[in-house]
Amino acid sequence: MQPSEPFIVENNGGIAWLTLNRPEKHNAMDLDFFAVLPQHLQILTDDSDVRVVVIKAAGKSFSAGTDLSSAAAMVGSGGANERRNLHRKILVLQEGISAVEKCCKPVIAAIHGHCIGGGVDLICACDIRIAEKSTLFSIRETRMGIIADLGTLQRLPRIIGEGRARELALSGRDFNAAEAYEMGLVTRICEGRENLYDTVEILARQIADNPPLKVMGVKEVLNYSQDYGVDSRLRYVA
Repeated sequence: MQPSEPFIVENNGGIAWLTLNRPEKHNAMDLDFFAVLPQHLQILTDDSDVRVVVIKAAGKSFSAGTDLSSAAAMVGSGGANERRNLHRKILVLQEGISAVEKCCKPVIAAIHGHCIGGGVDLICACDIRIAEKSTLFSIRETRMGIIADLGTLQRLPRIIGEGRARELALSGRDFNAAEAYEMGLVTRICEGRENLYDTVEILARQIADNPPLKVMGVKEVLNYSQDYGVDSRLRYVA
C-alpha cells in the first residue's frame, strides 16, 4: 500500500482548503509533513487568487500529533553527534509550523476528532480556530515524558492566558471543545463536520470578500504587535 500524500489542496473561489491526508495514521505528522507544509503555504502565498487558507483533516482525527516512529528515528541512540543533529532537525520542524503563522494569508483551522500534541502546535499557529463539538484536545507530550517543542508553549499562553496554558501544559490532561471555547482557544463550536465546514466556509468567504492587501496588512500588524520573542523562545526550547 502506497503512503498517502501529506496534503490535498483544493482552491475554491479564493479559499484554499489544505487537507491533512494521512487518515490511516490519524494524521500523525511525519517528516514529510513538516517538509511539505511550508512549500504548500509558499505556493498559496504566491497565488494572488487565494485570499484565505483553511486547514482541515481527512479521517476520524484532525491530528494525533507528531509521528512517534519518525521522532524515534531522529533521536537515535542519544550520542553527542546525534543530539546535535536532533537540535538542527527540531529547528527545521519548528519552521514547518511557524510557516503557518508567517503565511501572509489568514489561516483558519477546522478541527474535529482528536487534536493532540503536534496538532495543538499546528492550530496555535493559525489565526482562527473553529472546532466540532466532540473534539478532544491535549498537550500530550508532558504525559509522554517530552517537552512540547513546536510552538504550543510559546503561542498558547498568548491565546488563552498564562495560567490556563501552564495548567494544560504541565498536566497534559485532555480537554473538550466546550472548555476550549470557554478559554478562547476556539472561537466557535459546531455540531457535526458538515456544519463545521459550512461555518468555516462562511467565515472564510467574509474574509475573502475584504480587500486582500488590507487583510494581509491586518495580519502583519497583529503578528508584529505580539510576536516579538516567539522565534527566540523556539530556539531556546530546541
